[in-house]
Amino acid sequence: MNTEPQNNIALITGGSSGIGLAIAHELAKLGYNLLLVSNKAEALAESKKVLEQQYDIKCLLLDLDLSTTTAAQQVFDFCTDHLLEVEVLVNNAGFLIMSEVMDVKPSTISQMMQLHLHTPTMLCRLFGAVMKTRKRGQILNVSSTSAVMPYPVISLYGPTKTYLRYFTRALRTEMQPFGVNVTCVMPGATITGLYDLTNLNVARLKSLGIFHTPQFVARKAVIGLMKHKACVVPGLLNKITIRLMPLIPSFVISALNRKLGSSLTGLQKS
Repeated sequence: MNTEPQNNIALITGGSSGIGLAIAHELAKLGYNLLLVSNKAEALAESKKVLEQQYDIKCLLLDLDLSTTTAAQQVFDFCTDHLLEVEVLVNNAGFLIMSEVMDVKPSTISQMMQLHLHTPTMLCRLFGAVMKTRKRGQILNVSSTSAVMPYPVISLYGPTKTYLRYFTRALRTEMQPFGVNVTCVMPGATITGLYDLTNLNVARLKSLGIFHTPQFVARKAVIGLMKHKACVVPGLLNKITIRLMPLIPSFVISALNRKLGSSLTGLQKS
């Protein structure tokens, strides 16, 4: 049995698909060994196969539901038991609800609160303490452009991402004196399983800069992380959007919600 710590590990939650998997590829290119955490066992296994074939790295897997109250501690214990020194922590796992709050099951709301708020916070606390002691490490938290304004229909998703945005900013300030970098990435609409893209002209949306690929978002996020940037907003339109969205009057938002509410909920993938 190996009794020596294994370092150069990048831990990525939600690393079996979408932005998380794309970030895994970007970090693997830089030579990081990976620990992918997700509750999608088959997708994890396939991701491991592809990553280890494509890069000269080792990819470990942890099949775990990150929306449970003990998930963060289970991840930390797994790393402790396997002598994994996590150099990079990526809090990416999440899901999208596009619905009015009263139409969402209470159990689903609790699941989102745990996954978007509790688990990433506790992972930062547990792994951040180790990073602080050794005076080295990086944390990347995935927020969203929806964090800048609480809009209807994404009235649960947006505010949870707002928390991640400001938590990351505060944590960054606390950890800087100890040599630990903390970066927030705020993607806009991204071509992932979060959306039902069946009836959308994806190529057209990409050309207009409305939608981006996970690879584009991941590349910008990792570049920003390695440059120790406080916040990364991939895409020019998204940079403009986060400046303009808070300026939209509430009566305009109400009118748009009445007109577009039902069609917007159709973008969520069931």
